[in-house]
Amino acid sequence: MRGVLLTIAVCLALAVAGCGGSDDSSSGTGAETSASAPQESINKKPVVEVPSEPPPTRLKAVDLIEGTGKTAKNGDTVSVQYVLVDYQSGKEIESSWEGEPFTFELGTGGVIPGWDIGVQGMKEGGRRELIIPPELAYGAEGSPPSIKPNATLIFVVDMVKVE
Repeated sequence: MRGVLLTIAVCLALAVAGCGGSDDSSSGTGAETSASAPQESINKKPVVEVPSEPPPTRLKAVDLIEGTGKTAKNGDTVSVQYVLVDYQSGKEIESSWEGEPFTFELGTGGVIPGWDIGVQGMKEGGRRELIIPPELAYGAEGSPPSIKPNATLIFVVDMVKVE
């Protein structure tokens, strides 16, 4: 029964999202947030799919799994697992899944701006897809050799711990 209700909720969320405006609309954080089909668990490396439409011009943050634990806010130390994929090529660039979770202080500029903005508000146990335009990633310089100049990036981030 729970699965049926979840499926109905996802379908309704997708229908409502389909009625929305363009990706150029702004919000308080500069991120677009909506619901998407949930994946099973944050205990397994996710498969990242590149959307067929052109890359968004603003940060897009989509909760794939809504966490139930502590909420991450600026100043918190967070531990995450992630997969990074190049939007243009669809190729995986890197992943933390081969080792320990990646830990950083949220909102202090220790990571790219798209992470400081996009990870904020995640709850422990949650999974979020971030599609980050170049201006909030590595910009015109890129991060050679793996990240090309002006690359749009897709991260799927799992919130393991908020301290």
